[in-house]
Amino acid sequence: MTTLPDLAALDALFTARHSCRAFRPETVERTVIEQILCTAQRVPSWCNAQPWKVTITSGAETDRLRKALTEAAMAGGHAPDLPFPDGYSGEYKARRRECGWALYEAVGVEKGDRAGSARQMMENFNLFGAPHCAILSSPKELGSYGAMDCGGFVSAFTIAAQAAGVASIAQAAVASFAPMLHEMLEIPEDRLILCAISFGYADKDHPANGFRTSRAGLEEFADWRS
Repeated sequence: MTTLPDLAALDALFTARHSCRAFRPETVERTVIEQILCTAQRVPSWCNAQPWKVTITSGAETDRLRKALTEAAMAGGHAPDLPFPDGYSGEYKARRRECGWALYEAVGVEKGDRAGSARQMMENFNLFGAPHCAILSSPKELGSYGAMDCGGFVSAFTIAAQAAGVASIAQAAVASFAPMLHEMLEIPEDRLILCAISFGYADKDHPANGFRTSRAGLEEFADWRS
């Protein structure tokens, strides 16, 4: 078998990476964040447009953001710039449920405990206690292609962060309060707010970080033609 050491190292990073749902309060050094961003910036984009922009919060600004998000979530009235999925069916629904129940089991929320599941859901808007948050946006005029390019940037950011010993979690829920984010963070209206990436150093002892999601086998997503 062919030995591919670089691919093996990359695979190890992907395997180690997980969506962190509990962070320690220590901030990440600015130079480390800049290195993560510069590495993520290497991903390909349609016509090399590089449509992503990130608004990054630290310290008191992250605390101000989590407070505003929590208040907005309590009040309701979701208004994302990019429409959320119409629904999840079949294998996609099954995977979503598997992830959800694994999280609830890890944090001690039993089936039927709506108050417990609501508390855990609200952790999204607390940014899971992360000291930093990156709000990702793309130009409206680029539409779905800009959003697709930004998806590549999200993946690259999370893997680069993993390589730097920094934990992260990509969050669509935060983008559901786009109007507030536009105003609070002065993100221009001609940009679509796509998601957030909360990041910092993982609280490895927290039960929310004690489970891992599964991945579909190759035969489930690869269709070979020859």
